[in-house]
Amino acid sequence: MSATQAIPPEVLTLLGLPDIDTLTPEQVRGAVCLWCPGRLTAETAVDLGEQTGEAGRWWPRACGPCVGRRAHQALYTHVSMCEPCVDNVGRCQTGLALTRLVRSYRR
Repeated sequence: MSATQAIPPEVLTLLGLPDIDTLTPEQVRGAVCLWCPGRLTAETAVDLGEQTGEAGRWWPRACGPCVGRRAHQALYTHVSMCEPCVDNVGRCQTGLALTRLVRSYRR
């Protein structure tokens, strides 16, 4: 998945973005990964798109390895409950997006 290609909202839901209230100021502003203490740069950050909620708008970012691990876990869960994915993950847009994330960021 290229840096300019947005991650679909249903896939972000499956990745399990944390509540903004549980994050440090550095995580909220995208300087630190949402899921690990790793510092992010323009080269290492995966943009997870604009999010809105009661706390306002924010732009979460994460490191590639964390996105890859989360996508891998979400893919296993999704495939077990999705009829089209059981036969061919390419027939489901959510399964396909998760597969692309795994391939792009899992190391």
